[in-house]
Amino acid sequence: MTDQALYQDPTLPLETRVKDLVSRMTLEEKVSQMVHPAAAIERLGVPPYNWWNECLHGVGRAGLATVFPQAIGMAATWDTDLLARMATAISDEARAKHHQALREGIHDIYTGLTFWTPNINIFRDPRWGRGQETYGEDPYLTARLGVVFVKGLQGDHPRYLKLVATPKHYAVHSGPEALRHHFDARVSPRDLWETYLPAFEACVREGGAWSVMGAYNRTNGEPCCAHTVLLGEILRGKWSFPGYVVSDCWAIRDFYRTHQVVETPEEAAALAVKKGCDLNCGETYDYLVSAVRQGLITEEEIAVSVERLFEARMRLGMFDPPEQVPYAQIPYEVNDCEAHKKLALEVARESMVLLKNEGGLLPLRDDLKAIAVIGPNADDVDVLLGNYNGRPSHPVTPLAGIRARLSPRTVVYHAQGCTVTGTSTAGFAEAVEAARKADVVIACMGISQEVEGEEGAGRSADRDSLELPGVQGALLEALYETGKPIVLVLLNGSALAVNWEEAHLPAILEAWYPGQAGGTAIAEALFGDYNPGGRLPVTFYRSLDQLPPFEDYAMAGRTYRFMWSEPLYPFGYGLSYTTFAYSDLRVTPEAAVGEEIAVQATVTNTGRRAGDEVVQLYLTDMESSYRVPRLHLEGFRRVHLAPGEARTVQFVLTPRQMAVYDDEGRPLVEPGAFSVSVGGGQPMPAGAAPYVSGQFALKGESRYLG
Repeated sequence: MTDQALYQDPTLPLETRVKDLVSRMTLEEKVSQMVHPAAAIERLGVPPYNWWNECLHGVGRAGLATVFPQAIGMAATWDTDLLARMATAISDEARAKHHQALREGIHDIYTGLTFWTPNINIFRDPRWGRGQETYGEDPYLTARLGVVFVKGLQGDHPRYLKLVATPKHYAVHSGPEALRHHFDARVSPRDLWETYLPAFEACVREGGAWSVMGAYNRTNGEPCCAHTVLLGEILRGKWSFPGYVVSDCWAIRDFYRTHQVVETPEEAAALAVKKGCDLNCGETYDYLVSAVRQGLITEEEIAVSVERLFEARMRLGMFDPPEQVPYAQIPYEVNDCEAHKKLALEVARESMVLLKNEGGLLPLRDDLKAIAVIGPNADDVDVLLGNYNGRPSHPVTPLAGIRARLSPRTVVYHAQGCTVTGTSTAGFAEAVEAARKADVVIACMGISQEVEGEEGAGRSADRDSLELPGVQGALLEALYETGKPIVLVLLNGSALAVNWEEAHLPAILEAWYPGQAGGTAIAEALFGDYNPGGRLPVTFYRSLDQLPPFEDYAMAGRTYRFMWSEPLYPFGYGLSYTTFAYSDLRVTPEAAVGEEIAVQATVTNTGRRAGDEVVQLYLTDMESSYRVPRLHLEGFRRVHLAPGEARTVQFVLTPRQMAVYDDEGRPLVEPGAFSVSVGGGQPMPAGAAPYVSGQFALKGESRYLG
């Protein structure tokens, strides 16, 4: 048909094609494209398309896929290069699955190319059940990891997007889960810009994310999916975002049911579209046709959103011949391939954080006659996987990994002992007997999706305690009474207050939800085949007494940046089987306001083993006119060093990194003195990590940044 030639012609400008296609649609057809299961428009050759897909740590909910460590474990690697490789592998599998589905005539949920990932909300409170999906509590770390993940998903082709990445949940969203459908997160302009927005800005402006998902809750009175400031002034205005906004699932329905900002579904749909939300995960946008008839919105306003949606689909190559789209040529065999299995193991290795190693118990000796592997997380495949996950072909539990690592000469006793959350102690006797027969006890404890998760998924969602749940603590005490050395392996997605365990057990390894190769990585770390080098992306608190109320979104007293009491384990913490030293700190001593500051230091492996060190730069504004963080991360680099090897690591601090935020949330660079440290963790008096520190000064007049 000659009148269809414009949008069907891949040689024409994309804008021309999009406008031509959308102009041919009726109002009803336009509206049919604005819900996540978009209908086919057969007369125009538009196939059905389901916008809903997930790839938090591997392609999720679509059957067989490589399952990498949960996002909080990715963050523990502090390795941007590794995350970029992993995101590329995930996007390869996503493309392969999509084109295989098309070949089979499948257009269902979890087969498309638009992925609602990554979750870059700030994990401000360890009680939040979805914090496991994030990159932790720090805006800078979250931004750096988020940018490389978005780029890895979307690819670098000049014409085509590989996938569409969707940073979520925009913005100021991190629990409580039970309140999310009617909660109003009140936040100051300073906290908004200093903590809650930086990762979103980075993913949009640096990462080029083509989609953003709004949050369920309200922020400062307005629903996030229809927010004048967040969607209009900031996202489309300050950040010049060119892509589309999608609501969280059924969030628009909340406008009239729970937020009660409008009375009808027509008003809710019209409000969301007019404020800038283009796509509805849900069905409330079905009411847009009647909303137009009621005069609540115009067809022209609807067309703007539909054009944004079809621009994304055309950038994905959906309306071009497959042979012209390079990503369409990725073979299905890449899914769950050997290279990706090896990468999953590599990420799991780098995610391991050694929290304690008293007396050098670890690494364990190879000549042990018997080992007891005990605990509810020792042989549970599901606890490897976290949430929003695919299904791996060959998952390795801690028990399986340990057995595979040991020679037949070593006897491995196994006892579950208890469940994650249950109160029965019936299994204690078997576990204690196994411990008595062993030289070393490996206790695999922690939490699971029974304890933390997302609201509405049939789980507890948020936690009301930071301690090990159920009778796990009592089981550990019973094992301790045997006198056998105990290595505690934690599998969890959020911080645990393991105070008794820190005081009494000689070794603790944090393994997170480590993905399909988790058991292998745990075994390698325990026996020294791999030297743990991960660092904590969150603070491990001693108790809830160190935290403000969960519902309070003010940052005062939260995270390492604004907390003055001593944590159990600080953000950025992690041990190694070797030692590192820092020297030769060099800092530009003085610069004008608005200029950059160069920082470098030398790190040396002073031990006898090769190992990874995460070099961390922290900054403190010592003379600010406004409230500032106690200190804040502004640079990091993971480096591998052989024994005796030294490396000089360089950083550049930009004016934005030295800025404070005034009462209106505007970034301001002021003259004055700054303290800077470079080391293996935060500069703490207790000597938790080696570091070197110094100062520099900015001179001149204060300057606001754009």
